[in-house]
Amino acid sequence: MATTDSEFNSDLLLAHKLPETRYTYNERDVAIYALGIGACGQDAVDSDELKYVYHRNGQDLIQVLPTFASLFTLGSLTEGLDLPGFKYDPSLLLHGQQYIEIYRPLPSKASLVNKVSLAGLQDKGKAAILELETRSYEEGSGELLCMNRTTVFLRGAGGFSNSSQPFSYKNYPSNQGLAVKIPQRQPLTVCEERTQPSQALLYRLSGDYNPLHSDPEFAKLAGFPRPILHGLCTLGFAIKAIIKCVCKGDPTAVKTISGRFLTTVFPGETLITEMWLEGLRVIYQTKVRERNKTVLAGYVDIRGLSSSL
Repeated sequence: MATTDSEFNSDLLLAHKLPETRYTYNERDVAIYALGIGACGQDAVDSDELKYVYHRNGQDLIQVLPTFASLFTLGSLTEGLDLPGFKYDPSLLLHGQQYIEIYRPLPSKASLVNKVSLAGLQDKGKAAILELETRSYEEGSGELLCMNRTTVFLRGAGGFSNSSQPFSYKNYPSNQGLAVKIPQRQPLTVCEERTQPSQALLYRLSGDYNPLHSDPEFAKLAGFPRPILHGLCTLGFAIKAIIKCVCKGDPTAVKTISGRFLTTVFPGETLITEMWLEGLRVIYQTKVRERNKTVLAGYVDIRGLSSSL
C-alpha cells in the first residue's frame, strides 16, 4: 500500500536507522537449505553434494553452501520494514537482484547479528524498488562473515512521493551487481538440473513463507498461473552448479556472487546453467529448458582455480 505525498519526508527516511536483526541457525537448517536448492536431488549419493547434508567420510561438520548467506536478509524484508512514510505488502515482493560477498567460510552453526541499512529506494509510480544492505557479524567474536545487497520490486508500493518529481535514492557502489555481458563464444561448461514439482514447498522451509510460492489461489491473484519458485532458490541451483563444475566441489572457493532475476521459474522446470570463465570471474546465465527463456544471469568471483582448468 503506497503512502501519500503528505506523509513522505525524504530527510526523515534517509536519517532513519534500521534496527539490527538476529539470525541463529544449526546444521539441520543448513541441510534443509541444501535440499531446498536441489542438493542430492538428482542422485541421493552424489559425491559432490552429500557433504552438504551428511557427515561424509568422517567430516566433523557438514559444509555450508555460500548462498545460504542470502537467508540472513529474510527477517528484514518478509516482516516489513518500518521506514518513515513508506509502507509495502511483503507478500507482493519480487526479487530483482542479489549481491553477496563472503569474507570467510560460513560455519555450520552460528548466531549472527545483522546490521541493516537502506541502500536504495525508487518510486516507480505503481511500484517501488527497494535496496537493502545487510552485514552479518558472528555474535561473540564480532567477526564480519558476509554482506548482502538485496534489490526487490514491490508491487503496489509506488506513488509515495511527489508524482512530478518521484523520489529516487541509490547508494549502490558502481562495481557491485552490474549487469553482465554474456560472451558470444561457447560456454566453458553447462549444467542441467530438473527442479522438483515440490521444490518451492521444500525451499520455503528455510524461512521464506511468501504465499506466492505455495498458494495456488494467491498466485493466480498475483497474475501467475500457479505458484512460482523463489528467485533465491534458482540462484542457489546456479551457484551450486558453478561450485560443482568450476570450483571442483569446493564451496569455500566462492568470494562474490551477483545475480539478476530476469523472469519467473515454475517448480518442476529444468534449469540449464551455462558458464564462462574470465580470469577469476565466472559469468553465468540460467535458462529454463521447457520455455527456452533466460531466467537468471550474473557472475561469481572465485579465490582460485583448479589446475585442471
